[in-house]
Amino acid sequence: MGLFWRRKNTDQFVTLGLNEPKTPETTAPSAETQPQKPVPEPVEKETPPEVVPVVTGAGPTPAPLEPKVVTDAPPPPVKPVEAERPKPAPARPAFATSVLGLNLSMEELQAQEAALEQEFSARFRRAVSATRESLSDKLDTVFAGRKQIDDELLDQLEEALIAADIGVPTTLEILETVRRGVARKQINDIEALKTAIKGELLKILQTSERQGVASEMSVPEDVAPYVMMIVGVNGVGKTTTIGKLAQRIKAEGNDVLICAADTFRAAASDQLAIWAERTGVPLIQQKQGTDPAAVLFDSLKAAKARGSEVLIVDTAGRLHNKSNLMAELEKMKRVAAREVEGAPHETLLVVDAVTGQNGLEQARQLLKVAGVTGIVLTKLDGTAKGGIAVAIAKELNLPIRYAGIGEKVDDLVVFNPQQYVEGLFA
Repeated sequence: MGLFWRRKNTDQFVTLGLNEPKTPETTAPSAETQPQKPVPEPVEKETPPEVVPVVTGAGPTPAPLEPKVVTDAPPPPVKPVEAERPKPAPARPAFATSVLGLNLSMEELQAQEAALEQEFSARFRRAVSATRESLSDKLDTVFAGRKQIDDELLDQLEEALIAADIGVPTTLEILETVRRGVARKQINDIEALKTAIKGELLKILQTSERQGVASEMSVPEDVAPYVMMIVGVNGVGKTTTIGKLAQRIKAEGNDVLICAADTFRAAASDQLAIWAERTGVPLIQQKQGTDPAAVLFDSLKAAKARGSEVLIVDTAGRLHNKSNLMAELEKMKRVAAREVEGAPHETLLVVDAVTGQNGLEQARQLLKVAGVTGIVLTKLDGTAKGGIAVAIAKELNLPIRYAGIGEKVDDLVVFNPQQYVEGLFA
């Protein structure tokens, strides 16, 4: 399934300082120079012990008295030394569990990637299973006993799509396209109708990627740190999303830093601190009530000093009618842009899929003032109205960057329109 987050070249991601060919090459010549020095030394050291056994073994009488000396002699200690050398062998199996796969061939790595891709697809299908079952039940009811497409069927289909929270405007647009296909005899059976619906859903999701920021690779590699600002109302899973993002991006070999700029809510920094400790990602925070822009400024300085590649910024949960919080957000953006070129490079709006159309209305209002570039859709596995993803992409005209599909730390995935649509109709 590829990398979760990538801005570097592929070979740079694989390195992590472990596969640099220069290190073995530099050690090889040093090994060549070393044998010249140790060769005379071991010869001189080995000759004295060889003379000693010859002298002790020369006398027949002392020979029986020296078995004790033989047991205490160096030969027994030499065996443990030899036993210590094989210890690297048991250490090799540890590489078998390494995510880097340094001990695997290209074919084995490709097989692992294919297995991960299948696992990802299966997890995504499970995440949208509630939506799929709800939508499928309604579609099966609509299509039951019907062999032709008529206006009554299309009206019932409209109700089914709206019930899945795809939204009225999006549903009407899809059905308008379907009606044109029926009129032109391009859609003449139920299977063709399902295919047409899937095609329209996929088209909407892919079209939304033309706006905002669809990939972190749009920012040059020499711009660092890459600043991700996370916005959204309280309770949508913003803190959890930040923790999961930090964990996944760090797992790809990036140095990540978290900025706790939500100084408005007392528990915000504490919750982030728990995630920071759990993921092993440094956290920059200050006492409650501190100017968030000042916390961001300190975090940007720290990120530059330590060479961090990614800075994830938490912000106060806000609504569009909180003018002071919106002004605060604008100030933070100005500070970021002054310190790092083009920052913030992404402003991700976290939306709770369970809230459905209410979450969409919140997003619509925040979009006017927050300069959002992409969406994180959380709790996608906990609702039968997962069609909200299509409504968000259509009405906000922004790409869905990530989706939360569970409670585990790795249950935040890159949103894949193709797999999402296939999951709805699988």
